[in-house]
Amino acid sequence: MPERTPLVAANWKLNKTVGETEAFLAALTGRASELGGVDVVVCPPYTSLPAATEVAAGSGIEICAQNVHEEESGAFTGEVSIPMLADLGVAGAIVGHSERRQLFCETDEALARKVPALLDAGLLPILCCGETEADRDAGETEAVIERQLTADLAGVDDGRLAEVVIAYEPIWAIGTGRTATPDQAEEAIGFIRGLLRGRDAGAADGTRILYGGSVKPDNAADLFAREDIDGGLVGGASLDPGDFLAICRAAS
Repeated sequence: MPERTPLVAANWKLNKTVGETEAFLAALTGRASELGGVDVVVCPPYTSLPAATEVAAGSGIEICAQNVHEEESGAFTGEVSIPMLADLGVAGAIVGHSERRQLFCETDEALARKVPALLDAGLLPILCCGETEADRDAGETEAVIERQLTADLAGVDDGRLAEVVIAYEPIWAIGTGRTATPDQAEEAIGFIRGLLRGRDAGAADGTRILYGGSVKPDNAADLFAREDIDGGLVGGASLDPGDFLAICRAAS
C-alpha cells in the first residue's frame, strides 16, 4: 500500500487581516523544524494570500485559497480564477466546503469542473464532502457522501484520483464543538476509500482523506491514529498558532 504523508490544513474562513496573517505565519514558520513528516497547509482569506505566500516561502508550509472559480476569465463579478491563484504562488484551493454549499449555493456541477481544472493547472484540490445532522439521523450519511463524490470527481481520470485530497466534514460537527467519534470518522472515511477503490484500487490507497469537524489539540491524536484518517481540515483551532502546531504534531 502506498505511503500517505499526513496533511493538516488550516481553514481560517472569514478571519485575520494581512497583519494578523503575517504574525501567525512568522510564528509558525519559526517552528517549522517541529513539523517533520506532515504536510502543512494554511488557507487565509483572499486578501492575505500575497502576504502569506511571501512569509511562508521556503518554509515547507504551503498556502492555499478557500475557494476558486472554475473559469479562467469572464463576466463573474467577485470571483477569483485558478490562473490568478497560480500567479500568486498559491498551491491549491479548498472546494466544496459545506459553508460554500449551504450558504453560497455551491453545486456539484460546479465542483465537477473545479476539481479537474485545479489538477490541470498543477494545483491541489482539497475537496470537501459530508452530511447534515438530519442526514445522519435518517441513515443517509453514505448516500449523501456517495452522491457528492460521484458527481464532484466525475471529471477526474482514475489515474489522477490520488492527486485530490478529500476532506470528510460532518456538517453537524463544524463549529459546533461536537466532534465525530474516532469510530464515526473512521467509518465514513473508510466508506470514502471504498468508493475510490471501486474506481481504482491503487488510487484509493494513495488518496489522502482528512477529517474536518471541530478538530482540536485534545482530540487530534485519537482521530489521526486511525489507519484511514490522513490528517485534518481544521477550522477554529487553526486560528491560534500554538493550537495549530499541536494538531500538526499529532499528525506527524
